[in-house]
Order: sequence, then structure tokens, then C-alpha cells
Amino acid sequence: MITYNQYTGTMNDPLNPIRQLIRQAQEQDSASGKLLEFVECRKGHLHNAIKLPADKATKKLADFVVRYIKHVPDFIDAIRTMAQEAGIYEDVKPLLKIASDYFLSPPSIVDPHSQLQALLDEAYLAHRLLEEVNDRFMAKSGIPLAPMDMTLANVIAHELIGEPFANELDQAVLFSAELLLDEQGFTGEHIEDYVLTHKVKGWQQELERWPCLVEDLSISVEFDLDDDETATRH
Repeated sequence: MITYNQYTGTMNDPLNPIRQLIRQAQEQDSASGKLLEFVECRKGHLHNAIKLPADKATKKLADFVVRYIKHVPDFIDAIRTMAQEAGIYEDVKPLLKIASDYFLSPPSIVDPHSQLQALLDEAYLAHRLLEEVNDRFMAKSGIPLAPMDMTLANVIAHELIGEPFANELDQAVLFSAELLLDEQGFTGEHIEDYVLTHKVKGWQQELERWPCLVEDLSISVEFDLDDDETATRH
């Protein structure tokens, strides 16, 4: 049973506007079909390392786009809760605000495409920022800030968006990450405790609590490594 406090907390959740934007975009697209048109157009331009399903490839690629977009508020929610419980929320709050603002106040670089296509650009910015900060946190401390890996999904999104625009988005992310990390050193007793705790106990509890962190987005990407092909699904 949901208590009144839980209900009002959900209603006041700052991620609700993002989720509402996504719902509105989906409703709009269900009438226009523009996302299917977009992925059908882009499908033939994807890198040959991206292996699409043989059956209903366009539909499944469109489904990937929607789930990729929906992952952003889910990831922000998971990281926010982990940070609050670990006492490091003030350290990660600026990161989460930037990721949220990519949706709520998108930079001028994002073109006004059809709504879901625009949200793909914004989701790419958010995912790439989280990836960049996660990578740098890991390089510094030996563990990620959060146990998620969207690298290959970001590769697919990059290909869908297309160059040179995707490269421009990457540059915007790197600029934001540099500013953020200059201001937020991710140091202090609570950060040290967070790192030590997860070095010892790992992330099993978090992965069970937030399945989105390891959800399979069901698109295959293959890379040649020493002439052997390895396939990873994201």
C-alpha cells in the first residue's frame, strides 16, 4: 500500500517532468510514425559492426531508441538514491542536474527534430556525460560511480544520430564534464567510504534493486579483436 508521503513524494519527484516529456513524445510519435521513418532512413548508414535483428529490424531499432531515452531518468533516479543513502548526494547533485537539464533545458545545439528524435539527442548527451564521469571516477578510485555500462548503447546512439552532429554532442559533453570535474573533485570522507564499501562488497544489492543498470537493450555490436569476433548485446 502506498502511503500519503510516498504518493506526494512521487508527485513531487523532479524526474516527473522528464518522464512526462517522454510519454508525450511517445504519444505524438504513435500518431505520426516519425521515429520509424527516422530509423528506417538511418538503418542503412549504421556501421557494419552493428548487427540488427533479422526480423523486424526497424521496429526493434525504434524500440531500442525509446528504451535508451527512458533509461536516463531511471539512471538518474538510481544514482540519486545511491548517493543520498551513501551521504554523497551533494557531490553528485551537479552531475545529475546537468543530465536532467539536457532534457528540461536542452542546449541550442540540439535541433528541433520530431520530438522523439530530439529526445534521442538529449538522451545521448545525458548518457555520454554519465559515462564520461563514471570513467573518470573509475580511473581515479578504481570503481565506477555507479555500476552501469552504456558504452555500446552509446555507440549505437552515436551511429543513429550520425556524424558530424554526434561528434558535436560529444564535444559538448566533454566540455561539461571538464567544468564539472574541475568544480567537483569527488573527494572527502564520504566518498572514500563509498569507494571502500563497494570495493569490499561489490554492487550486487544495487543491481538487484535497479535492474535498469544492467538491462539488455537487445542490439548486437561486434568488434574484431585479434581477428576473433566477439559480440556484446546492449
